[in-house]
Amino acid sequence: MSLFKKTAAKIEEAVKAAAQAEEAKEKETCDMLHVIDHPLIQHKLTIMRDKDTGAKDFRELLVEISRLLGYEVTRSLPLRDVEIETPLTRMTGKAIAGKTLAIVPILRAGLGMVDGLLSLVPTAKVGHIGLYRDHETHKPVEYYCKLPDDIQSRFIIVTDPMLATGGSAADAVRMLKDKGCADIRLMCLVAAPEGVKAFHEEHPDVPVFTAALDERLNENAYIVPGLGDAGDRIFGTY
Repeated sequence: MSLFKKTAAKIEEAVKAAAQAEEAKEKETCDMLHVIDHPLIQHKLTIMRDKDTGAKDFRELLVEISRLLGYEVTRSLPLRDVEIETPLTRMTGKAIAGKTLAIVPILRAGLGMVDGLLSLVPTAKVGHIGLYRDHETHKPVEYYCKLPDDIQSRFIIVTDPMLATGGSAADAVRMLKDKGCADIRLMCLVAAPEGVKAFHEEHPDVPVFTAALDERLNENAYIVPGLGDAGDRIFGTY
């Protein structure tokens, strides 16, 4: 084989290897993204997207969708056998084992998803991480962090309705990891492809659960078609 052919073959092998690596990376990202397209969720989300939906209905629908998403986010909770006695006989039932739950909303919009999860797991502890997006740089700025003392030993659900650039979510998860947390899920309402990609580039081990994967971000880093500013719509601060 001539030197030219050998060089061409090596280049072809390198290109093929790079393509396979990129494909594997994309598959890994897809495996960590869960779009929960249940009909009830999609119906409620459509109402929330409508610009004429008021704050009261928006808040109530967010709680309802959060509860429905919570079923899927907690699906991987471990179970243990427990012996109980029914009115008829003794039996072996199942109970949640191991880690207990912590809900960590990213302030302020993430607060709107907490009650839905607490209706499923009333004993969960709630921490708070305060981040806001600089409107010029679009980067998150931290201003508050208060977490349960035993946060590192808990199954953690981070909540934020919008996964836009991914910066706030990535920073919040990084703060949790710095405190020794390992079992983390991110739950959002609407995600942009750019945000999912950026988030998983930094945290490929953290699953994302969302009700919708939207088209894109616009020039102002808002999700399109999206639903506007979730915090403003939750609290009526337009």
